[in-house]
Amino acid sequence: MKQDRTAHKHPTRSAMLRLSLMGQLALLAALPLSAVAQEGKKDVSAGDVKYHAAPSALTDVPMVQSSNPKAPPMTQAEFDVARKIYFERCAGCHGVLRKGATGKPLTPDITLGKGTDYLKVFIAYGSPAGMPNWQTSGEMSEQQVDLMARYIQHDAPTPPEFGMADMKATWKVVIPPEKRPTKKMNKYNIENIFSTTLRDTGEVALIDGDTKQIINIVKTGYAVHISRTSASGRYLFVIGRDAKINMIDLWMEKPDNVAEIRMGLEARSVEASKYKGFEDKLVIAGSYWPPQYVIMKGDTLEPLKIVSTRGNTVDKQEYHPEPRVASIVASHFRPEFIVNVKETGKTLMVDYSDLNALKTTEIGTARFLHDGGWDSSKRYFMVAANQSNKIAVVDAKEDKLVKLVDVSKIPHPGRGANFVHPKFGPVWSTGHLGDEAISLVATDPIKHKQYAFKEVAQIKGQGGGALFIKTHPKSNHLYSDTPLNPDAAISQSVAVFDINALDKGYKVLPIAEWAGLKDDGAKRVVQPEYNKAGDEVWFSVWSAKDKESAIVVVDDKTLKLKAVIKDPRLITPTGKFNVYNTQHDVY
Repeated sequence: MKQDRTAHKHPTRSAMLRLSLMGQLALLAALPLSAVAQEGKKDVSAGDVKYHAAPSALTDVPMVQSSNPKAPPMTQAEFDVARKIYFERCAGCHGVLRKGATGKPLTPDITLGKGTDYLKVFIAYGSPAGMPNWQTSGEMSEQQVDLMARYIQHDAPTPPEFGMADMKATWKVVIPPEKRPTKKMNKYNIENIFSTTLRDTGEVALIDGDTKQIINIVKTGYAVHISRTSASGRYLFVIGRDAKINMIDLWMEKPDNVAEIRMGLEARSVEASKYKGFEDKLVIAGSYWPPQYVIMKGDTLEPLKIVSTRGNTVDKQEYHPEPRVASIVASHFRPEFIVNVKETGKTLMVDYSDLNALKTTEIGTARFLHDGGWDSSKRYFMVAANQSNKIAVVDAKEDKLVKLVDVSKIPHPGRGANFVHPKFGPVWSTGHLGDEAISLVATDPIKHKQYAFKEVAQIKGQGGGALFIKTHPKSNHLYSDTPLNPDAAISQSVAVFDINALDKGYKVLPIAEWAGLKDDGAKRVVQPEYNKAGDEVWFSVWSAKDKESAIVVVDDKTLKLKAVIKDPRLITPTGKFNVYNTQHDVY
């Protein structure tokens, strides 16, 4: 029910004067804005700010709202505007319910005591602990800052839950299994198809890796976060930030959507069962809101089992109301899904062999789990606890934590990159959002036991703001992007290392320049992805929806430009997932 908030009163001036740090805030306010902005941002990575400030899919979802009589007045129109700003800019760090995620809690029991004046300065100028300087950076106006300072003193609006009935209302089998092809009906080399996210149009482009032609544009959920394949490689599963899953049949004459479902209101991860005897049988997806995972039938996406992830944190053992599901992978050693829960810091080994007697092994790892990938043996899952600056090494054969490895600032590996180091043997590597470091973690406990599961080396990339790092078993090169770096020269290029001569540093490839785009788009270069053969590397050149984008293909042997894919339909291309490499976890 909508309520008018104009009757609420401001906190008294005397109460605000009693607040701690007010003298410091007055001093801050007296400084030039540029100086304060610099001070406020001194320990904050621009890449981290951009990454966590990405819009939430909950922006326009109807929510239960309640007024707080102690909070400063807001009209319903002001509240609606502020809620939209919050979910576009703030929810990624502070959480849907404002109870804290990677950022601090912003609940009324805290914010009312601070008062509007304090909160305005804090929002405007930021803090060394990680709060962006929203006003002095130009991201928010003075009026918006005032609006947000009042908004976060009110009770947080609560999104609805999303249960089995809600899911089944969205579930649609476009082509039933019995009406699908019984054999491959096209001439495409489907193992070399690239599923390419068209972020802002809610689509994926299926691109033929051999001919570089678009096979089909498939309508999906908003901003597809990841594409995964079934164990057989026949089906492609994509999930949008709005928690919509599409199932694409690559055997069709023209590969297209055959089933879909929405399994929540905001999500990031989907995976298919891979263990022997369960190939193509089940699919799992995890959501940010509600905090839960769902197991579905592998041929229709019919929802079968919903499990909440709400619970206590691994460190302080405090209850957390919205621990979001981050990365999910399928074990090669057991009939298990490995589900990583962000805010509580738990890795769940979910045994799917009997859904009616579901067994879960809970492994305490580290808070703020995010993305990760297998080591080269596919036994050890290497998952980044990004705000904890650690890599958790989980043994999928023994179902236990091997070690927490300290790395640099805010690791973001994507799936990471595996290669053999001349001294340390097999290593898995990650880049970082917070700085230029690329960490190498040794992964061989047999022949290189003295180095195993330690950060054995750091090499320096171009800068912070890295999202993906990649190599291939047939390649001698290691590629690192930096699309969220504030320096355009860095965000529009990639660093490439010779694996056999890491000490010689990197070579810069001017990917955006090679794309030949003529407008003033951002041209961020994101996510290196190899073709099946391992002799080409594809890069997205990502600009805004109203600007031109492209995909650049590089010859891995020569590091020279091989092809540029341009098409008016390639709008905001970001992640690209080669079918074969995704199916077999090749990275």
